[in-house]
Amino acid sequence: MENKKGTILMQRYELGKLLGHGTFAKVYHARNIKTNQSVAVKVIDKAKIMDAGLINQIKREISVMRLVKHPNVVRLYEVMANKANIYFAMEYVKGGELFDKVTKGRLKEDAARKYFQQLISAVDFCHSRGVCHRDLKPENLLIDDSGNLKVSDFGLSAVSESRRQDGLLHTMCGTPAYVAPEVINTKGYNGEKADIWSCGVILFVLLSAYLPFYDANLMNMYKKISKGAYKCPNWFSPGVKNLLSKILDTNPNTRITAAEIMENTWFKKGFKKIKTSNVITMKNNAKQTVDLDFDLESIFQETETPTGSSTDPPVKLEKVETPPAKLPTTLKTPTMNAFDIISLSDGLNLSGLFEDEVPTEKLESRFMMKKPAATIMSKLEEVAVTEDFRVLKKLDGTLIIQGTKEGKNGKVAIDAEIFEFAPSLHMVEVKLLSGDTVEYHKFCEQI
Repeated sequence: MENKKGTILMQRYELGKLLGHGTFAKVYHARNIKTNQSVAVKVIDKAKIMDAGLINQIKREISVMRLVKHPNVVRLYEVMANKANIYFAMEYVKGGELFDKVTKGRLKEDAARKYFQQLISAVDFCHSRGVCHRDLKPENLLIDDSGNLKVSDFGLSAVSESRRQDGLLHTMCGTPAYVAPEVINTKGYNGEKADIWSCGVILFVLLSAYLPFYDANLMNMYKKISKGAYKCPNWFSPGVKNLLSKILDTNPNTRITAAEIMENTWFKKGFKKIKTSNVITMKNNAKQTVDLDFDLESIFQETETPTGSSTDPPVKLEKVETPPAKLPTTLKTPTMNAFDIISLSDGLNLSGLFEDEVPTEKLESRFMMKKPAATIMSKLEEVAVTEDFRVLKKLDGTLIIQGTKEGKNGKVAIDAEIFEFAPSLHMVEVKLLSGDTVEYHKFCEQI
């Protein structure tokens, strides 16, 4: 059944207007028929979730929301399902995203401090429950009708059990402009420390209305983040500058903690500690273990089945990062993660909003091929030989070739590299290293 305005779900909720939609779901404003309470209902396509193999993701997120019940975190009330869809009834936060406020201009210091206090309070609570958000940014911070901040979208969150034996997380995820340096270097990172860095970037954005490490080129932005290369505008108070220097510390071992932030003089001004006595209690002051093995089979039954309750809320599903699949051949190729894909997207290049200069054309081309990596490599070598090129260097997934003819700019040299999107889908990136562009374009045409 198509979900539309006026539809009654499980004899509990009446759907209202569409609020938004994503890859797997649509979100509607809805009304609880019994209590008349406004809620947000996320309608998730069950077939897409099962085809994508995201059942374990749902389990993890429900576990996260069992642990995180805080006044500054979006609450989820219950999960329901029928043959076609899964439904999440969530707290309706009608004030919009904090991001919308920033787009209208920088906030005054007192307003920014209030939101930052609520953010740190929520993040500290999450960390005390062994939960790291890993995608903190103004777009994931909502404002309710009382002007209070609500952290949302735990789609990339991690729990204690996600850590490897070294005690660190290893999945590179989040939004590039807000990620910590240690996340970029892919050597493993402490999720709590990474969240604190993101909070620092958010504070900077609230007070300035621009990003501290922005660059139109993703790799240049990574370099700025890795060096901690930012400059505070002159209207930042000394207290803010001092706190930011401790949060945006590129060394996670010396970076300030949430508990230390809450003892900072600038932070404490007007801060009211939030009572969380009505949420999960810890036994012996230890972090509670997340149970990932509870039964979710009822969600995927053919019949209509309401599950969960107001005291055992589920969580929405969206914005997930699945581990890259292995190649079905012996050839090893680099996999494309979320950061790489973002850097390739012209539609996500925001440089036009910040600068007038038009970037010059880059002599590089990309092709998508539904062939195994080994087959693509063989084809590249075949084209090279046919066009009178010789192979200078061959590695797993990479080929460097050179023309035999001497042009006005010397012999043409081309780098061809294969990247994996999925086991049966690869991207070939071809770059001109040196020499004449005519020979380069000729080679690309043959591919």
